[in-house]
Amino acid sequence: MAPKDTMQAAVASPETGGGNGPAHVAIIMDGNGRWATQRGRPRVAGHRVGAERVREIVRACPDLGVRYLTLYAFSTENWKRSVEEVITLMGLLERYILSETEKLSREGVRVRFIGDRARLSERLQRLMERMEARTCANDRLHLTIAVNYGARDEIARAARTLARDLAEGRLSEEEADETALGNRMDTAGLPDPDLVVRTSGETRVSNFLLWQSAYSEYLFTRTLWPDFSVEDLRDAISHFAGRERRFGAVARR
Repeated sequence: MAPKDTMQAAVASPETGGGNGPAHVAIIMDGNGRWATQRGRPRVAGHRVGAERVREIVRACPDLGVRYLTLYAFSTENWKRSVEEVITLMGLLERYILSETEKLSREGVRVRFIGDRARLSERLQRLMERMEARTCANDRLHLTIAVNYGARDEIARAARTLARDLAEGRLSEEEADETALGNRMDTAGLPDPDLVVRTSGETRVSNFLLWQSAYSEYLFTRTLWPDFSVEDLRDAISHFAGRERRFGAVARR
């Protein structure tokens, strides 16, 4: 049964579509602050509970047939939040890396980080690199975490790299196509998301995977991220399986 509080938008890459379920799920994890406010607690409390939810969802994905999971952890716009909230979010990410690296490695999870790392602390950058190196041989689940990520920024950085390669003769004008630009994205080598889920009831994409989600199915749920359970993910996957994805072609008869 489709979740009663969802809305449908578009249609992800034909390359990922094996079977009826999504191979790649991307999630905009929204609603931590509201969850805490509703309970009379500081916003940072919601982020701490949300971090625990990440652990549950990551561990459930392989059993649900999801091979790729991308999580929107911190956007380029999130720096506008209070200093206390930003420090909390960065601290939670550090603790997640420290506590989960060995566990995820044993469970066969490969971790990648996307986004512009230049603004992050050197310590956090080192921890991210260490986690990526420790898990790089794994293949049971590919977990991508977007940190200081914005899709427009990603596209602009990829375009600058493409322009530089053209100017320096490493690429011909004829070779400067969609594939060439895609290969310069942070997500190069990863399939496009089949399903993008946003929690909290907001129905916007908030600068997340704009290039990659051109043909993704979207599902918006009113459930706040700290309340988003494995069963909610299962329902989202079931809802996805009932959609017909045509990628611009006519409907099958």
